Amino acid sequence: MEDRLVMDGLPAFGLEVGAFSSVDLVTAYFGRIADVSNLNAVTDPLHGIPILIKNNIASIENNNTAGSLALLGARTPRDAFVASRLRAAGAVILGKTGLSQWANFRSSNSSNGWSAHGGQVFGAYVQNQDPSGSSSGSGVSAALGLAAACLGTETDGSILSPAQRNGVVGIKPSVGLTSRDLVIPISEHQDTIGPMASDVKSAAYVLQAVAGQDPNDNYTSAIPNSIPTLPDYVAACNPDALSGARIGVPSNVLELFLDFDNSRQVEVTSFLSALSTIRRAGAEVVENTNFTELAAWANSSAETIVLRADFVTNLASYLSKLSFNPNNITSLADVSRFTKTVQPGPEEFPSRNTATWDAALDAQSGFGNTDPRFFPFLQENLFLGGEGGLLGALDRHDLDAIILPTSFAPGFAAIVGAPAVTVPLGFYPAGTPTVMNRRGNLVDTAEGVPYGISFLGRRFEEAKLIGFAFAFEQLTKVRGTVKPFVVPKTEIRRGV
Repeated sequence: MEDRLVMDGLPAFGLEVGAFSSVDLVTAYFGRIADVSNLNAVTDPLHGIPILIKNNIASIENNNTAGSLALLGARTPRDAFVASRLRAAGAVILGKTGLSQWANFRSSNSSNGWSAHGGQVFGAYVQNQDPSGSSSGSGVSAALGLAAACLGTETDGSILSPAQRNGVVGIKPSVGLTSRDLVIPISEHQDTIGPMASDVKSAAYVLQAVAGQDPNDNYTSAIPNSIPTLPDYVAACNPDALSGARIGVPSNVLELFLDFDNSRQVEVTSFLSALSTIRRAGAEVVENTNFTELAAWANSSAETIVLRADFVTNLASYLSKLSFNPNNITSLADVSRFTKTVQPGPEEFPSRNTATWDAALDAQSGFGNTDPRFFPFLQENLFLGGEGGLLGALDRHDLDAIILPTSFAPGFAAIVGAPAVTVPLGFYPAGTPTVMNRRGNLVDTAEGVPYGISFLGRRFEEAKLIGFAFAFEQLTKVRGTVKPFVVPKTEIRRGV
């Protein structure tokens, strides 16, 4: 006789009580990965405690490619700081997850989850589903229980969006809470590393393990309470956390996004219904906590210019740290040249273009982040996300958090390095028309596709947001009400 053990949530308790061994656990996770290999969610698996990390976070045993053949075979001198923190906490890296190539910072016409090194990741809930990006494989892996939890990275939406579209929790930490050391970058001003998991508490455990100061990333020196006195993110998972909280709803954001894309009305309707749940939990919902410079934000190119300039500078810095660089790639110009000339064409250029890089490398308009032209755009970002955006609304209305449908949320936190947590909110209902992605090869929305709600807050107030997200999760328990279209067959079992 064998007992079947639950896969959702961290399996640490089962290990502690001897219900199964680490070998049993790892074997089961490898089996689950094999069961759904057609989704291309996981690349380069290896033995260890079951945590999966995105394929732009260095682990010494693996390729770290950002999905590009230009970096296939390259090596780093050590683990990324966050990977070493996982190991120090008792985890061993199980493998790497597929991603949108270069963390979605290459093309204007590619598809989320595609990379030359890894292929196309597919979402968990609908056949040929767009998994969202760029932490696509991490979102799918968390949804299907291919590991206890996963790490993703976010510059603007790359944790929050694939987490919501695969029906899981994603924590996008403040820039500087988690080190970017030996993580292939886009932007030093916006990049951050965070967990994706089946539930809030599992994600909190992982955040606790990876957060902290690192001398190799000076942004982490901004952490107000450094180790060993970081907030207890796991203890923050309090079902009563919403009681007494002031939660703001920026109505003008909802209006702007619906004017731009009315197909998200299902998500907005569900979001507005969720306000009553938040009120019942004891929170005061403050409506019309609007972002005063929203129109300017919508028409601004500052974020795009900041990201391009950061990428030119930060990518070269990362490449200079490689201990082995087989293709002698030292700059964005080298990457672009490789991508356009490698044969027989696995990088799929020009079908998948390099428009983002072309703009960053333009002789007239392109520059790095040490150029004097850079600073005004950075200041514009900080104003639009600060006084004119998220941070201003929080302060003017004395709020503990802002809530938004996750589809609308990422950019406001991204440009000021603020944290956000997404939790499952619902699924597109029966009869939803199928809408394809911009490339026409993946299902963007359809019946059964998940969506989420995000809690956004001030820098380094992750514990507060985790508490709100946990309380909401416990009241709604959306995850599991709709099943993925493919489910692994392998379960953790023990003999009796």
